[in-house]
Amino acid sequence: MALSYKARRRLALLVLVLGLPAYIVLAVTLVNLFERPSIWVEFGIYVGLGVLWAFPLKAVFKGIGQADPDAPSKQDQDS
Repeated sequence: MALSYKARRRLALLVLVLGLPAYIVLAVTLVNLFERPSIWVEFGIYVGLGVLWAFPLKAVFKGIGQADPDAPSKQDQDS
């Protein structure tokens, strides 16, 4: 079942406003569990987790910045 454009926009907004800050807190907590790792290990963890969150949500964010494909076009409204 494919999500509609409106549903994907709402879900993307929800992920960015609530999910991403929660994920950031989780990432910082994960790094703090280690006994002060070296700067490169810490950097690697942050980069890895920074990229990892986007892969499962790729379908949600795809095409969100474009106009609604289901909306009637401006030419249809003028006729």
